[in-house]
Amino acid sequence: MRSAYDYIQETFQKEYKERDELYKARIVEWRKEGTVVRLDGPTNLARARRLGYKRKRGYVVVRVRVLRGRRIKPKPMGGRKPRHNYRYVQPQLSLQVIAEQKANRKYKNMEVINSYWVGEDGKYKFYEVILADPTLVDHPAVKRKGRAFRGLTSAGRKSRGLLAKGRRKSREGSGRKQDE
Repeated sequence: MRSAYDYIQETFQKEYKERDELYKARIVEWRKEGTVVRLDGPTNLARARRLGYKRKRGYVVVRVRVLRGRRIKPKPMGGRKPRHNYRYVQPQLSLQVIAEQKANRKYKNMEVINSYWVGEDGKYKFYEVILADPTLVDHPAVKRKGRAFRGLTSAGRKSRGLLAKGRRKSREGSGRKQDE
């Protein structure tokens, strides 16, 4: 037996895959809005509920717009010396982690619980970030301060290579030495 959340999730995925008119209109609207926008409720309710959102006092959903693309050209600091003349810098964070940090910078009194992707176009990616007020919410994730900046959210842990379990933990690139 399928729940209502299954149908919500299915509809959301179908809109994106088929580039539905509703999806396109939504993206156009989001592009005109600010970088961090507080919402009345989540766009994808099924995903938000799965990640810890509850419709009660203390929980807030924020949509964050992040510029797509991976590499940035550094600005020369300390003079235009040859050692400063390298082309690009790879950011060590995923766009989702950057979105969580942007949301946390705007809402300093809240803690990031989790986030999820809601859309993208050629220039931007849009994420919805679930925030909780530590004074109003009794949630285990809220007890730790600065989760988004210390890589303690799910996206942050993934970029640190901490989501693997068992044998996969000791593989190359996981941040741990291999057993030899």
